[in-house]
Amino acid sequence: MEMTGTRTIAAERSAVWTALNDPEVLKACIPGCERMEKTGENTLEAEVTQKVGPVKAKFKGAVELQDVVEAESYRIVGEGKGGAAGFAKGGAVVRLADVEGGTELSYEAEAKVGGKLAQLGSRLIDGFAKKMADEFFDRFKAEVEGPAAPAEDEAPAAPAGGEDHHQATDAAREVANHMHLDPEEAARASAEAAPLHPETDVKPEETAKEDEKKGWLSRLFG
Repeated sequence: MEMTGTRTIAAERSAVWTALNDPEVLKACIPGCERMEKTGENTLEAEVTQKVGPVKAKFKGAVELQDVVEAESYRIVGEGKGGAAGFAKGGAVVRLADVEGGTELSYEAEAKVGGKLAQLGSRLIDGFAKKMADEFFDRFKAEVEGPAAPAEDEAPAAPAGGEDHHQATDAAREVANHMHLDPEEAARASAEAAPLHPETDVKPEETAKEDEKKGWLSRLFG
């Protein structure tokens, strides 16, 4: 089977190249990968558990990078053995190019399976291989680009009570001044005029003096 595709990654080519050679990034992007370790300058070992149709197996194998052209391209080849399930081997040529908005990653891949896997039929195998390739490169793109940039800051929320709250408070201060209340009583008058918060504010017990203040406030607010 053969597969081709491209991804435009919003990152510099050097960053994409570094990620393509990072075992931890590769492990995070390969579906079902449980281990990816570098064993040499251009060699790695991997363990991948996958389920293809009714067949589930853990594949252990080696991966090698060939025809390496720094920051431009390489060929990645590998073979994994899954015991009674059979084996899978293949490779891909990966190329990088500068484009507007970042780096274009293109690939040409091929794969072959044997054993029980081969008995599942080419249609199932081809569909599975394409899904694996798409998922890997989608994950890789997301991994290199990082989290999406947050949206522009929204306007700060209005204080509790909003504009009406402030208008009521200012009006209450005017009434308090008119009544020649001391600062402490003026504060109580201001709080009395402000809308009550349904959860945190508790209306104080009314006293004769507060009734008088409320009379002024009711005439003011209508």
